[in-house]
This record gives sequence, structure tokens and C-alpha cells, in this order.
Amino acid sequence: MIKIMEYSNTSAEEIFARGISATGVEDIVADIIADVRKNGDKALFKYCEKFDNTVTDCLEVTDEEIEEAFNAVDDEFLRIIKQAKQNIYDYHKHQVRSSFVVAEKDGIVLGQKIIPLERAGVYVPGGTAAYPSTVLMNVVPAKLAGVKEIVMTTPAKEGKINPVILAAAKTAGVDRIFKVGGAQAIAALAYGTESIPRVDKIVGPGNAFVAEAKKQVFGIVNIDMIAGPSEILVIADGTCSAKTVAADMLSQAEHDKLASAVLVTDSRKLADEVAEQIEAQLRILPREEIARASIENNGKIIVADNIEQGIEIANTIAPEHLELCVDNPFDYLDRIKNAGSIFLGKNCPEALGDYYAGPNHTLPTSGTARFSSPLSVDDFVKKSAFTYYTKEALGAVCEDIAYFAEKEGLSAHARSALVRFDKAGF
Repeated sequence: MIKIMEYSNTSAEEIFARGISATGVEDIVADIIADVRKNGDKALFKYCEKFDNTVTDCLEVTDEEIEEAFNAVDDEFLRIIKQAKQNIYDYHKHQVRSSFVVAEKDGIVLGQKIIPLERAGVYVPGGTAAYPSTVLMNVVPAKLAGVKEIVMTTPAKEGKINPVILAAAKTAGVDRIFKVGGAQAIAALAYGTESIPRVDKIVGPGNAFVAEAKKQVFGIVNIDMIAGPSEILVIADGTCSAKTVAADMLSQAEHDKLASAVLVTDSRKLADEVAEQIEAQLRILPREEIARASIENNGKIIVADNIEQGIEIANTIAPEHLELCVDNPFDYLDRIKNAGSIFLGKNCPEALGDYYAGPNHTLPTSGTARFSSPLSVDDFVKKSAFTYYTKEALGAVCEDIAYFAEKEGLSAHARSALVRFDKAGF
């Protein structure tokens, strides 16, 4: 049964606790990364056999396999993923930046170049569920950014990738796909092997081994974020449907036994009704075992004095997904400071954002929404500044530069400006 707590008489530790513990996989992942780095494809073949029951000497998915999978997927699903791709494109196209130049003035030109990454790696999980939505959400912004090559890796159980994943990859425009999962896939993308090219950035979610591997290779390659278990926080007033709120909470609880589903409400009556509805809906949920573990270990219902206090609680928790289930949600939008993605009103289930609406579903978890943002086009570009001064322009400021440098005790810096005007003293 989900826990119900009154905010006014419950400790902050209980209110804000996250049920996430150390995974203990650090050494295992380090050994896998070292093995792949040393032995390349040979190590990948070994792990494919060990973890995916796949004996192979070819890791790359062929064009024929992609076409076969695409043709195997029903037309209705293809229609839906094409529309979802368009929605994601239409939203993210507003994030595209342009290079700029500050107009020349007194012999000075300043500017910034926006440069797409050469190659991005997209990891797509293939464990207890298939995630074609992950493909769309990670690939579409990369394509908009102008990334030249997008490489995807995903587990292939007994040599087969779920056709819906390959169909999404074809629809989104993935360039190359490899049948590799887990920490070994992250290592391959970070360091490269005989088959898999080294990438500049790795994006996409995964289990504890994947998350740890991304953490360990960061610095050799860039990553999007260290994603923790999925989270939803629903702020609901007393006019909300308990059935709807419970369903929205379970939509995240079914992801993972470590997922977190939280309700903050100003109505004790709604709190009790939602608790009852969660139990009733759990009993008919296909993924009941996973969702029940999530609800019992990490779920909670917090009864606040009012919606304003509920928003303060949400800002402290900084959830991945925040549903604001009230009649006039825009009245409260400016008060929400910390959330990965915000769903406004009573007609926006979080699943709308997972699949279809357009905003990205790769979001900061574990409270990191306090300081980080959803995946975007910005994640697939880098920026270079450029500076140009004429000799006259430098001459006008060289002594200022030298004076500043000397204050930092860096005489060579100072001389590098002065020497151009025979003022360096040597």
C-alpha cells in the first residue's frame, strides 16, 4: 500500500527522501570497459553470447534486416511514429541556433561559431520493454543539429532486435545500427572497435550498468546525463479524478522497481481515494510486480495545506516529470522552478510527453532538474568563439592587457601583448 503522509507533521527526511541506493556495479563495469578497450570486437562477441544468447561475428544490422523489420510493423504504428517524429521535429526546430558575428568596430571582430558534432551515439535499451520512443527523442534533435553520423546500439536477444525499434530508427534517420547492449556498448561507442566507430557524444537511457558505464567514460566522450530511475510527481487539487491520478502515477511506476511516483494534494479525501485506486489498478496491470515494488518502496502521497505549498514541495523534490492537475494551471506555471518537463492541466498525462507531444522525454532525474535541462538540439552542437583585432586595435589596449596579466603574476602573458609593439623590454 502506498504511504500517505501529512506535510505538516512529517519530517523533511521522510518527505524528500528518494529510495535510490548505490548499485555496486562500478567494478564490474570497469572490467567490461577495460576488456572492450583492449580486445575490441572480440570482447563484444563474447558479451553478446553471454548476455544476449547471440553467437555472431557481425555486429552491424544490415539494410535487409532493417527493411524486413520495417515491413513487419503494422501500418497504424508506422503512421503514429511518423506523426510523433513530426511533432518532435516541429518542437525542436525552434532550438536551432545560428552562429553570430559582432559587427566590426574600431578594427575588432568578435563572434561565435555553432558546430555540429561529427558523430553521436544513441543507446536504446532492450530489456523488459522496447523503446522506439527513445530512438525518436534522441535522433531527431541530433539530425536538426546537423550531426553528420548517428550510430545506434541496442541489445539483440538471440540475435534479434524488436522490429519497432528498427522501424523507428529508419523513420528517424539513424545511419548505422549495432547489435550490442549494456556497458560493453557504451565502451565501444566511447573508444571504438573494429566494427563500431568512436563517437563524440553518447545519449540515451539504460539500466544501472549502462548508467555507470556512461559515468566512467565521461571525459573520453561527452554524455547527455547520468539518468536515474524514472520519476513522476503529480500536484492535484480536490476536484481531480482519483482514477486518473492513480493511472498517471502507475504510468511511471511500471517502468522500474526503483521508479518513484509521488502525489502532492491539498485534499485528504483525494489522497485516500488515490491510494485505493492504485491498489485496484495494480491488480489488473500486466507489469504489476514491477509497479507494485515501485509504489511500495518509493511511492508516497503528501497532503499539503494548499496548492501553493504543494508547489514548494515539488520545487524541493525537483522531479523528472511534474503534472499540475488543476483547473487554471497557467496561474501557477511561473512558480514552478525545478522540473524536467511540466504537464499542465487535467488533460495532459505524462505519457503524452513520452511519445507524442513534441518536447523531449530525455529528462533530468534524481533532483538534477535543479540545475539541468531536457535533451535538446544544444546537446549535439559545440560552440567556438573567435576574435580578430587589427594591429591598431591591439595597440590601443595592449598595456591594459599587460597590466591585468601582471596582477595575476603572469609576465609572459603581459609580454605576449607588449612584444608586438617593442614594449616588452627584450
